Amino acid sequence: MREKVKQLLEEALPLVDFDSEFLYAELDSLGVTTILMTLSDAFGIKLEAADATPRNLRSLDSITAMVEKHLEDSHTATTH
Repeated sequence: MREKVKQLLEEALPLVDFDSEFLYAELDSLGVTTILMTLSDAFGIKLEAADATPRNLRSLDSITAMVEKHLEDSHTATTH
Protein backbone atom coordinates (compact mmCIF):
# COMPACT_ATOMS: atom_id res chain seq x y z
CA MET A 1 0.00 0.00 0.00
CA ARG A 2 2.80 2.42 0.93
CA GLU A 3 4.50 1.98 -2.45
CA LYS A 4 1.23 2.48 -4.32
CA VAL A 5 0.55 5.71 -2.40
CA LYS A 6 4.11 6.88 -3.05
CA GLN A 7 3.88 6.13 -6.77
CA LEU A 8 0.57 7.99 -7.13
CA LEU A 9 1.84 11.02 -5.25
CA GLU A 10 5.20 11.16 -7.03
CA GLU A 11 3.35 11.20 -10.36
CA ALA A 12 1.05 14.00 -9.16
CA LEU A 13 3.76 16.04 -7.39
CA PRO A 14 7.14 15.16 -8.93
CA LEU A 15 9.03 17.96 -7.16
CA VAL A 16 8.08 16.82 -3.63
CA ASP A 17 10.39 14.50 -1.70
CA PHE A 18 7.97 11.97 -0.22
CA ASP A 19 10.79 10.33 1.73
CA SER A 20 11.34 13.56 3.67
CA GLU A 21 10.89 13.49 7.43
CA PHE A 22 9.48 17.01 7.14
CA LEU A 23 7.02 16.35 4.35
CA TYR A 24 4.27 18.62 5.67
CA ALA A 25 6.67 21.58 5.76
CA GLU A 26 7.42 21.06 2.05
CA LEU A 27 3.77 21.25 0.99
CA ASP A 28 1.86 24.34 -0.01
CA SER A 29 -1.93 24.48 -0.14
CA LEU A 30 -2.01 23.30 -3.74
CA GLY A 31 0.21 20.33 -2.84
CA VAL A 32 -2.05 19.39 0.06
CA THR A 33 -5.15 19.66 -2.15
CA THR A 34 -3.46 17.57 -4.85
CA ILE A 35 -2.62 14.83 -2.33
CA LEU A 36 -6.19 14.71 -1.02
CA MET A 37 -7.75 14.68 -4.49
CA THR A 38 -5.30 12.13 -5.94
CA LEU A 39 -5.78 9.66 -3.10
CA SER A 40 -9.55 10.18 -2.95
CA ASP A 41 -9.87 9.39 -6.65
CA ALA A 42 -7.41 6.49 -6.65
CA PHE A 43 -8.90 4.68 -3.67
CA GLY A 44 -12.56 5.72 -3.90
CA ILE A 45 -12.51 7.37 -0.48
CA LYS A 46 -13.53 10.83 0.64
CA LEU A 47 -10.61 12.83 1.99
CA GLU A 48 -11.54 16.33 3.08
CA ALA A 49 -9.86 19.50 4.31
CA ALA A 50 -10.19 18.20 7.88
CA ASP A 51 -7.81 15.37 6.92
CA ALA A 52 -5.09 17.86 5.90
CA THR A 53 -3.42 18.01 9.30
CA PRO A 54 0.32 18.13 9.99
CA ARG A 55 -0.06 14.77 11.72
CA ASN A 56 -1.73 13.08 8.72
CA LEU A 57 0.67 14.63 6.21
CA ARG A 58 3.85 14.35 8.29
CA SER A 59 5.33 11.52 6.23
CA LEU A 60 4.53 8.95 3.60
CA ASP A 61 3.77 6.47 6.40
CA SER A 62 1.25 8.81 8.02
CA ILE A 63 -0.39 9.50 4.65
CA THR A 64 -0.63 5.74 4.02
CA ALA A 65 -2.14 5.23 7.48
CA MET A 66 -4.73 7.94 6.74
CA VAL A 67 -5.71 6.20 3.48
CA GLU A 68 -5.92 2.80 5.18
CA LYS A 69 -8.11 4.22 7.96
CA HIS A 70 -10.50 5.77 5.43
CA LEU A 71 -10.62 2.53 3.46
CA GLU A 72 -11.38 0.63 6.64
CA ASP A 73 -14.04 3.15 7.68
CA SER A 74 -15.71 3.09 4.26
CA HIS A 75 -15.66 -0.72 4.23
CA THR A 76 -17.20 -0.80 7.73
CA ALA A 77 -19.86 1.70 6.69
CA THR A 78 -20.88 -0.37 3.68
CA THR A 79 -21.08 -3.63 5.63
CA HIS A 80 -23.34 -2.31 8.38
